[in-house]
Amino acid sequence: MHVQGVKPIIRRDAEEKIRSLALGFPAVSVIGPRQSGKTTLVRSVFPELPYVLLEDPDTRAFAEEDPRSFLAQYEKTGAVFDEVQRVPELFSYLQGVLDAHTGPGRFILTGSQNFLMMEQISQSLAGRVGIVKLLPLSMRELASAGIETGRYEDLIYAGLFPRPYSSNIHPADFYSSYIQTYLERDLRLLKQVQSLSAFQTFMKMCAYRSGQVVNYSSLANDCGISHNTAKEWLSLLETSLLIVLIRPHHKNFNKRLVKMPKLYFTDPGLACHLAGIQSADDLSYHPLKGGLFESLIISEFLKFRFNRGKASNLYFWRDKLGHEIDCIIEYDGWDPIPVEIKSGRTASSDFFKEITYWNRLSGNTPDRSFVVYGGDQSQRRTAGQLVGYRELEPVVSYLR
Repeated sequence: MHVQGVKPIIRRDAEEKIRSLALGFPAVSVIGPRQSGKTTLVRSVFPELPYVLLEDPDTRAFAEEDPRSFLAQYEKTGAVFDEVQRVPELFSYLQGVLDAHTGPGRFILTGSQNFLMMEQISQSLAGRVGIVKLLPLSMRELASAGIETGRYEDLIYAGLFPRPYSSNIHPADFYSSYIQTYLERDLRLLKQVQSLSAFQTFMKMCAYRSGQVVNYSSLANDCGISHNTAKEWLSLLETSLLIVLIRPHHKNFNKRLVKMPKLYFTDPGLACHLAGIQSADDLSYHPLKGGLFESLIISEFLKFRFNRGKASNLYFWRDKLGHEIDCIIEYDGWDPIPVEIKSGRTASSDFFKEITYWNRLSGNTPDRSFVVYGGDQSQRRTAGQLVGYRELEPVVSYLR
């Protein structure tokens, strides 16, 4: 979706959690995919702090060559350090500064190379940093800003990265540039990726598998890489927060269960572009439509959790006979909540077939069973609750 005209300010739901962490921790780290809005968010929440971009060559050189003197400039004021993982040497020195000046919320760290960022935080700053994961915009944030999203096909194709909503850049141009930036700036630094072109092919093969159980051997064969390399590269995409691997739920009810995770992109627009989908209209009859719609809904659930500083509590369930529940929510020690996700716009009794099967096995009740679908009408039915994709609140209440 190409958004024209005056661009509204889009408030982020994570703002409240970031403020509360800054009242308790000496440092707060906001991590997420490149271009997910981290810089805009932290600069709006902490306008009084000096802003330092460590991708700037001169700034980075100073920080690398003389980290003590670099940090001494900000000992009293604190600072926002953007893309701080570019100077890994800073973390151990920053530990000393945080221990010497224990006031809360003094340093705000952002990073898009989360595989490097989290390694440094766990080594040097464990216990001193509150962490929030920031994914791209949520449907709820767009609605709060008064941005019309049209059909869900438009939303899936345009994706939810902030840039196309805050400028007149077309989604296809944005994603083309995004992929090149990710490959050339982030992955070039990693020894696990020797061939960027092979990795780009790997990303495309992952896009074709959106919403599917991962078959590592098939994925490796399609890309001409080893089974272990496929696992390593998936782990990189997961740590970059570009994909999420939803693990199978452990309750087996004496059934043999699938053990491999399901793969979703945290932004459906990125998966669309990687899969070569040219327009929102192309999605109407595309074989990936169902998997991409699932990605949209799963990522909305994840955003709700991450924006509140919580980890994922999402699983899926599938037995060897092919019975499957798309999403199982672990809810505060209670019995898990089943959620089916259907891209169809017209509700059908078939939508509840797997829910009914699960409830018979588990003893779960229809009032705690949901089908999220591509329509707009939410209804309470005998077998469970039907929830329109724009009105996720009945499900979200179990994500709090």
